[in-house]
Amino acid sequence: MKPSNIGGQAVMEGIMMRHKDKYSIAVRRPDGEIELKLEDYKCTFGNAKFLKKPIIRGVVSFVDSLVVGTKCLMYSAEIAGDEEDEEEAVQNAKLTEEELSAKKEKEAKQFQWLLYITVAVSMIVSVLAFMFLPYTLASLLRKVGASEFLVTVAEAFVKMALFMGYMLLISRMKDIQRTFMYHGAEHKCINCVEHGLPLTVENVMKSSRQHKRCGTSFLFLVMIVSICLHFIFVLVPFYWVRLFGRLLMVPVVAGVSFEIIQWAGRTDTKFADIMSKPGLAMQKLTTKEPTEDMAEVAIRAVEAVFDWRAYLNEEFDWKDPEENSDNKEETHGDI
Repeated sequence: MKPSNIGGQAVMEGIMMRHKDKYSIAVRRPDGEIELKLEDYKCTFGNAKFLKKPIIRGVVSFVDSLVVGTKCLMYSAEIAGDEEDEEEAVQNAKLTEEELSAKKEKEAKQFQWLLYITVAVSMIVSVLAFMFLPYTLASLLRKVGASEFLVTVAEAFVKMALFMGYMLLISRMKDIQRTFMYHGAEHKCINCVEHGLPLTVENVMKSSRQHKRCGTSFLFLVMIVSICLHFIFVLVPFYWVRLFGRLLMVPVVAGVSFEIIQWAGRTDTKFADIMSKPGLAMQKLTTKEPTEDMAEVAIRAVEAVFDWRAYLNEEFDWKDPEENSDNKEETHGDI
């Protein structure tokens, strides 16, 4: 396997794919057609050089993924359920170009505010549920004389139980299962090209739905890294310092986890494979086998941002049969 640096995310009835400074969103509309949107990727924090330093780039990538991912989810939800409101269409038809432009600008600003609020709330809820809550529950053991070390061990078990329970719960929801099928299609597409196969529906369907660089693996790794780093606070004598110290460690945990998963994604050593196994196992919950029409959506998303033919030619010395056929016809015609 050779890394292609493609990343993606499942959205409502579709897939987002990102490569370098572009990302695309392909969504299956209610009428069966595929809606494709191409956007320039712009880092939330700007392009300063220090943002690309190890650990820091992991924090930047994590926040950016939340912002872009939430934006794509909101867009896909709108497209997937987009059956034109006749009343709204009539109202828009009555507006002048200036009024319609002003209305769209207002809606864009509202969307932007909603996006940032959604991301902020998501981050706060995640920190409370998977950082503060496990430690608070584990701290109850002090009432029976448990040491801080035992409390931290108990915190680790509570944290993993909450995480696994959450994953199991959402994996059983019908609407989420379709998104997980698109998640599987996303992985299959990336695995297809990274294993040197032309990007066709047939090749995508027979590719693996598990990938080392998956967000599920990242979240699982965040849990493990946070458990390890939180043992630093065992010797801290003050409860509130230990509690808020965990909050201050969130960027460090995200940065370290990012570096590990990036290393594992571009390395084929046995050690990297062993490190990746728990995360890959978790992907059995968050990815499902897609249908062929889902694979078509994934292919459209990839092709909008990534020249897989040039990649296969460069990395695997693959020759496009159609191009060779055209060249032969041209040569034959010149004779």
